[in-house]
Amino acid sequence: MRRRHQLHRSLTGALSALVCLGLAVTAPPAGAADTQKSTRVASDATPAPVTWNAGLSRVDADDVNVRYTQGALRVEQRGFRPAAEGGDAGYGSQVLAPRTLDRPVNRVEARLSADVPSGARVAVDVRGRAEDGSWTEWRETAADGAAVTLPRTVTAVQARITLWDTDGQIRVRGLRLTADRGPAPRAPRAAAAFSARVFATREGLVGRTTANGHVIQPNDHFVALPSRRGLSPNGSGQYSVQVCGPARCETAPVWDVGPWNTRDDYWNPSSVRESFKDLPQGKPEAQAAYENGYNGGLDGSGRRVLNPAGIDLADGTFANVGLRDNGWVTVTYLWTGPQTGKSFPTWGTDVRIRQQATTASPEVARLAGPTQVNVRCQVHGQRITVDGITNDAWSYLPDYGGYITNIYIDVPEQWLPGVPQC
Repeated sequence: MRRRHQLHRSLTGALSALVCLGLAVTAPPAGAADTQKSTRVASDATPAPVTWNAGLSRVDADDVNVRYTQGALRVEQRGFRPAAEGGDAGYGSQVLAPRTLDRPVNRVEARLSADVPSGARVAVDVRGRAEDGSWTEWRETAADGAAVTLPRTVTAVQARITLWDTDGQIRVRGLRLTADRGPAPRAPRAAAAFSARVFATREGLVGRTTANGHVIQPNDHFVALPSRRGLSPNGSGQYSVQVCGPARCETAPVWDVGPWNTRDDYWNPSSVRESFKDLPQGKPEAQAAYENGYNGGLDGSGRRVLNPAGIDLADGTFANVGLRDNGWVTVTYLWTGPQTGKSFPTWGTDVRIRQQATTASPEVARLAGPTQVNVRCQVHGQRITVDGITNDAWSYLPDYGGYITNIYIDVPEQWLPGVPQC
């Protein structure tokens, strides 16, 4: 398939690595400006840490049920609960702007200045993005201010503040982050993304709001997992899974937290699993409680577990993979493996990247002009015609968490050579 626009190739378009990472907890001065302070030590061997004050005043589509007023971040609606979680009311979350650094780092410390009354809680999570474009998982910082060590070096750091406050009395006034480079982690990166067979339930709950701020639509396409560590910001597919059911597979973003638990990252090895470390990798706590009486048959909040679910599927995903009732599916947690794909040039301007391989799916990003993109895999989706070219092949771009029609991939073939099917 020869392109009419092959002169639009971009040989220099490289995706910039926006790396985002981790945090800890203590106290910056109230009203500190969002300025970056970079001080270099006299020694030539070890660069000084990079310190900056996070800006809390901007509340946007990445944020859920919070507002910034009178110099502090606070919960907006005290009765709000995320759709799938079903936990305590008073939930709120702010995803802060990432900070691009001038050096690689792998440790982040967060010092939080906040008024937190008894019975309320604030958590600071951090993550980073490496030069290959991959994101680390979110990691909650320690209350004693100890630095979080990321699993690999990154060049950008991002923080997320989560509040649980049924009385609406928390006031977060500042957050100071410090990043530096410590000893390299010993664990090698996985050669392939981890997969597990887990029990899936239908989320439904149309009209409710997910833990990342997405308002659930009819026939929606996303999933919920029982840990905030793999929660994508609203509108992104930075953490996505491939769900394979009786009929077909679908790649969908993680946009909610649940079912049952909120600290059960069961796809991780026991050595890094946040909770339930005595369970084998790939077994959700709810499954162990339901089948084997683990934890007295209760979930992490003390509720009686009524099914072994390890994933919730939005209605569109549930139907698309071929489920008619709750059942077993094979899930691949795509961010746990290599994030880069095979690189291809694109052509065209304002090329829309979709959540799924159809123009009816929500737009997650847009390519302003010709560039290079990393393609992880491809699928047969909606048949599209552009400038007399017709194709039903779509490419999944892990750096954007969505699909573009292969018409805009500037190569002669309709099905990209050397790229597997999703």
